[in-house]
This record gives sequence, structure tokens and C-alpha cells, in this order.
Amino acid sequence: MPLPRDGLWQHPDFLRLWAAQAVSALGSRVSRTALPIIAIVSLGADAAGVALLAALSTAPGLVVGLFAGGLVDRSRKRPLLIGADLARAALILSVPVAAWAGGLSLVQLYVVSALVGMATSLFQIADNAYLPSLVGQDHLVEANAKLEATEAAAEIAGPGAAGILIQLLTAPVTMVADALSYLGSAALLGRIRAAEAPALPEGDAAAGGASLLEDLRVGLRHGFGHPVVGPTFMALGAQALSGGFFFALYMLYLLEHLRLDAAATGLIISVGGIGALGGSVVAGWLGRRLGAGPAMILSLAVGQAGSLLIPLAARLGPLTVPALVLHQLLGDGLMVAFMIHAVSARQAMLPLHVLGRVNATLHVLTGALLLLGTLTAGWLAGQLGLETTVWLGVLGGLAAPLLLLRPAIWRLKAV
Repeated sequence: MPLPRDGLWQHPDFLRLWAAQAVSALGSRVSRTALPIIAIVSLGADAAGVALLAALSTAPGLVVGLFAGGLVDRSRKRPLLIGADLARAALILSVPVAAWAGGLSLVQLYVVSALVGMATSLFQIADNAYLPSLVGQDHLVEANAKLEATEAAAEIAGPGAAGILIQLLTAPVTMVADALSYLGSAALLGRIRAAEAPALPEGDAAAGGASLLEDLRVGLRHGFGHPVVGPTFMALGAQALSGGFFFALYMLYLLEHLRLDAAATGLIISVGGIGALGGSVVAGWLGRRLGAGPAMILSLAVGQAGSLLIPLAARLGPLTVPALVLHQLLGDGLMVAFMIHAVSARQAMLPLHVLGRVNATLHVLTGALLLLGTLTAGWLAGQLGLETTVWLGVLGGLAAPLLLLRPAIWRLKAV
């Protein structure tokens, strides 16, 4: 289907995909808030139980990533997206049904959290591979910016909306709203009219065969072997490792080391969604003014440098909170701008028949490094202290933009 000259606002199929993503993004924020509340309030989960629930929402997705790439490349993407949405709707709906029947347990919440995380991983890998065939390579930056904008808006509005719904309707009833959001997403995806290119047949030489090992080799070869995509892979890996320190220690640092109250902490974190929304707006402008490659380098460099405000905040007295707010604006905003160009470059420069495996490789790589960073940060904090460990994580993150300093990226004008 040719793209209308007026751009993606006049592209009905992209608008359906965009609406589907917006609905499910908002719904997922609701369940992310409601599930721990159900575990704590209704089932008496302790800190270890809540932590396990959070871990199960992400860790199984890494396993799915190992197998999903080849499946995505050898399948039509849209049915996978719809199937993932329907699976998530059914799983989420099982929670209020069990609660009303009096049979809800922590074990069920663990299973639901793990399976929803796996379906979400499959959806993300397939979605990233589907977009280029839907909008065409010339409009990838615009499309990715719009998708990131709705993710940011959902991050701003979702937790607050979840809190209100839970207060008014109770957490189990609120989960019904999340299940309906996934059904709405599936319905919108089902209305896309563009014919999808035939998937590569199982065992096709271009597909690299059906073996897991060969799929991994294809993902690694095309991901790390490309002169532009490879450095972005390495930079994202370095950022994920550093981000693990942030993930593990940020709340503890704000609440215990800086002695901020819960209200100030929540306000600071919520600003990150505003920053991400701003990043989705400026990404295209940066690419047009500087070129796609320099925009990636500048975005990641300034965003990572902004993380220095986290440990410096302990020395800024009355400017502590403004410094942390500024970090959220810079860090989240410019990281989103970098991601828009990095994802668009990957989608534009790699053959469509390997995108699933390349996306899956990156998904597993960054997820594993994030987990490694989280575990390392927890151990180092016990050995060296909280503030020193935060400094180490921030300084380590400064290596990420250095990995982009390659001629192929410096010279990249557009994707």
C-alpha cells in the first residue's frame, strides 16, 4: 500500500496500529500498578513476594527472545501481534475471575505475570519487525516518534489513572479494564487492510533454517556486523548495564541517601514521562538539523552526561530536587530521541527477513545486561556504599556514546 503524500496522519493502517499501541500501552500501566496492589492488599505478599512478582514480569521474556526471532521472521507479523494481545487479555482477565470466585492465589499472580511478560516480549519483537513493511522506510523516524510519544504519554497518565480506578473500582475490577484494552488493541490490528508480504518458508536458505543456534547466529551477524547497527547495539548494551545500577539503586538513593519523601520521589520520577514525550517530539528535528548519525551521538552523549546530576544532587543542597528533575528531563528525553533514530536505522538498513532475529538478539542482550547491572549494583552497594556505587554506574554509562564514534555513524545523514 503506497504511503499517502500527506504523511502518516493520512495513513489509515498506521493510525490503526498507532491506536492499538496507545490503548494497550495505557492498559499495561494499569496492570503494572494493580498486580502488586492485589498481591499486597488481597494476598498478604511480603517484600520478597512482590520482588519475585516484578522479576517474573521481565525475566521470562529473555527466554522468549531466544526463540521468538526465528518465529517472527518465518511468520506473518500481524497474526502474531493479534495473538499476543488476545493471550494477554485472557491472562489478565483470569485474575478478577479468580478473585470473584474466591480462588485467587499468589501462585496464579506469578504465572500470569510471567506469561504476560512472555507475550509482551513476542509482541515487541514482532511489532518492531512489522513497522517497516507497513509505513515504508522513508517514514520510519516519523512512525517511531509517534509510537514513542504515546508510550511516554501512557507513562505520564497511566499510573495516575490506575490509582484512581483502583480507588473507585478496586484492583480486580481495574484489571478488567486492562483486559479490555488488549482486546481493543487486537480489534484495531485486525482492521489493518495492508497485505503483508509472505513470510519466508521454514528452512528457506535466506531464513537461515529453523534451528535456534542458526537463528542466533543470524541475529548476531546482522546485528553486530553492520557498520551502523553494530555500534548502536554495543551502545545500547553499555547503556543497559549502566541502567541496571539505576534500576537497582535509584529509589533507595532518593529515599534513604537524599532523605526525600515519597511525594517528592514520585514527582521526580513522573517528570521522566514528560521528558520522554519531549524526546519523541525533538528527535525528528535533531535528525533534520544534524543528520541521523550525529543526532544519535549527541542525544546519547548529553543524555548519559545528564546522569551525573544524580550523584551530584547529594552536594547541591536546595538544588537537589531541581537537579534530579533536570536529569529526568534530559535523560529520558534524549534517550528516547536516540532510540527513535537507532530503531529506525535498524529497520531501514537491515533486510526485512532478518529483523525478527536481530530484534530478538538485542532484546536478550540488553535484558541480560540490565539484569547483570542490577545484581552487580546490589553487591557493590554492600561493599562500597550507596553513593560510590551510584557514581560507578553513572561513570560507566558515559562509555555508551563513545561506542558510537564510528565514521559510518558520523556520516549518516538520514535513515
